[in-house]
Parts: sequence; C-alpha cells; structure tokens
Amino acid sequence: MNTTTLPRAAVATPRADDAAYARVTWRLLPLLFICYVAAYLDRVNVGFAKLQMLNELHFSEAMYGLGAGIFFIGYFIFEVPSNLALHRFGARKWIARIMISWGLISGCMMFVQTPTSFYILRFFLGVAEAGFFPGIILYLTYWYPAARRAKVTSLFMTGIPMAGVIGGPLSGWILSAFDGVQGMSGWKWLFLIEAVPSILLGVLVLLVLNDKIADARWLSEREKQMLQKNIDADGAHIESHSASGAFRNPKVWVLSAAYFGFIMGLYGIGFWLPSLVKASGVANTTTIGLLVALPYAAAVVCMIWTSRNSDRTGERRWHIAIPALVGAVGLVASTLVPQTPLWAVVTLSIATMGILTGLAQFWCLPPAFLGGAAAAAGIALINSVGNLAGFVSPFIVGWIKDVTGSTNNGLFVIAASLIVGGAIVLSMSRRALEQRR
Repeated sequence: MNTTTLPRAAVATPRADDAAYARVTWRLLPLLFICYVAAYLDRVNVGFAKLQMLNELHFSEAMYGLGAGIFFIGYFIFEVPSNLALHRFGARKWIARIMISWGLISGCMMFVQTPTSFYILRFFLGVAEAGFFPGIILYLTYWYPAARRAKVTSLFMTGIPMAGVIGGPLSGWILSAFDGVQGMSGWKWLFLIEAVPSILLGVLVLLVLNDKIADARWLSEREKQMLQKNIDADGAHIESHSASGAFRNPKVWVLSAAYFGFIMGLYGIGFWLPSLVKASGVANTTTIGLLVALPYAAAVVCMIWTSRNSDRTGERRWHIAIPALVGAVGLVASTLVPQTPLWAVVTLSIATMGILTGLAQFWCLPPAFLGGAAAAAGIALINSVGNLAGFVSPFIVGWIKDVTGSTNNGLFVIAASLIVGGAIVLSMSRRALEQRR
C-alpha cells in the first residue's frame, strides 16, 4: 500500500519503528521472560529433587522417568483447548490462571509419598501448565511482525537456559541448606520454595499485562497505528486463519514431527543434566547446581547471536538444522570422552547450546503461514504433539539406564531424534517457511 494513502499517524520511519518496538520489548519481555523462567523451573526441578527423593521414597529410575514424563500427557490433552481459550478470553487472564494453578500444584509435589501420588501430581501439573508456552508464542505474534520474531522469540526462550543458570545453583543450595529443616527433606523444601514465584507472578500478570496493541496505554496513538499496520501487513500472506484450517494443514503435522525430535533433546538435557554431572564424579549438590548452570549460560549467548543473524538474513531452516546437529554431536561426545567434570561440562554445554538454539529458531516457522484462530490451534498442536517427547525421552533414558546401568544408549536415541528433526525441517519448502522479503 502506498504510504500517501495512510493517515499521517500511521506513517513510520525506520527509526520511529525501532523505537516503538524497543518500547514494546522493554514493557513485555522482562515479565514474560521471568514467567518462563518460573514455568520451566517448576517443570524440571524434579530433576534436582531426584537426587534425594529416589533413595528416600525407594523409586526406580524407570519410575522417575515415567513420573517426569507423565506431565506431558496432561499437557498434550489440554494444550489446544487452553490456547484457544487464551485466544478467546485474552492473554492477561488466561496466563495468570495458568501460572497460579501450576504454582499451587507444583508446591503440592512436596507431599509425594508413593509412585501413584507422584504420577497424579505430575499429570495435573501438565494440565495446569498446558497452553502457557504456545500461548506466549501466539501472544508475541499480536505485537511483532515476522521480520522481528526470531530475536524476540529467542529473548523469551532464553528463559529456559536462564532457569538453568538461576535454578541450578538455587536448587542445589536448597537441597543442601534446607535438608532436615523443620523435619523435612531438602527435596520437599525445593518444591515448596520454587512454587512461590509462579503464584506471585500470576498475580502480577493479571495486574500489568495488556491483551493487544490497542489496550496499551503506554503507547501513543501514532505508535499503536504503526505497530498494528505492520501486523496487518503480515496477515496478507497467511494461508490459514480458522482453527480447523490448522488441523488440515499438512505443514502443521510435518512441523509437529520435527518438533518431537527437538523436544526429545530438550528434556533429555532438562531431566538428566544434574544426574549426568553427578555421574562424572561430583557428589555435592551445590557444586552440581553450579556446574549445571554453565551449559545453560553458554546457550544464552548462542541463542541471542543466532537469532540476530536469522533476522538479518531472513533464513530460518539452516538456523534450526545446524544447531540441532551440533546438539546431537554434543550428546554423543559426552558418552565418548573421559568421565570427568570438565569433559562433562564441555560436551553437555555443546549439546545444550545446539538444542536450545534450534528450538528458539523453530518458532519463527508456524506464524509464517498461520494466523488468528489457526495460529492459536496450530501452534498449540505442534507444541502438544512435540511435547509428547517429554514423556518418551525421560522414560526411555530411565528404562535404558535400569536395564544397562548406563545412560549412553539413551543419549544416542536422543541424538538421533535431533538429527531427524533437523532433516525434516530442511526437507520442507524454503518458500513456504521462510520470511518473505
């Protein structure tokens, strides 16, 4: 559209455009980022609790793997309905509901006594959290056009490694410092203490988040029109807008398969990284927490650098596939090098950098051809199908370790899944998936 036909308030210069998006980013991303740190920490802190609770409760590795993974069954069942509810009722209310409910259930994990209670609470934790991650990805499409999404998505998803950077040392310290306080084990205090931020953040979301550009009183009318114009221009290239259209779109199902492979890697790392570091010869839980933080810190740097290059070039597929391959190489290398803390941290850092970087870039793809209710349903569908790997991955690794006494073959399976996921993305049409210029 020729800019001379637009109201003057809607005409933007590149500098004004950048300034408006900087304001949006500083307003939204810090809160969303902190929420994701809390979400991911509540999801995977069971990996640290495992260091104490398995011996105390007499759980096998397979029992732990099943309990860690059953979270994703509840997550899978309620993911699409939850995201459609967010699209209908607004992000502010729905994200607040998700965070408060999962915080309460996560705190209740301190009462686990039997495998059955472990499985039930993990299942309902998945039900409570369903829709949070895809809801945020959908929410970002309401504010940012395709050309800016790689960077902002990566900034948001650095919440995963930052949960490791913050949560690793914190979780290790809680296990050590609170063990025996008030007659409770450290792992019980871990679940209780780390649930509190999620509940408080849920209340904060309800108070400060805006559902859409038009609701943002902190933007001028000129900025609102300019930002909305960019979103509307993106919509001209969307293939599907209805929820049913997302289910009929073959690209959604192909991306679901690729994402399954990537999530195998994510939770292979998320649920087992503390145990892998411990197996390298580190006994103290505080030290394990500090060492676990290093791979996640390296991943933050890699994610941000890759996202900037992806937005600059408009290329998406290789920015996903190459990191996935790097992640696979890191996992395999961790089984081949001497089992020392140094080599464990080096190889697992390579694996974590690759896995998380590829995941962050992946979420630039679905909004390229989905909009409206189709984006709500399609993003949730891809995430829910892919997150079934969160059930498969820890269970496979735990079962293989029980049978063989080693996690190596489980890591080989996860590495192969990452390679297959990258190959699927590369097999798809560049024209269909990458940013149009």
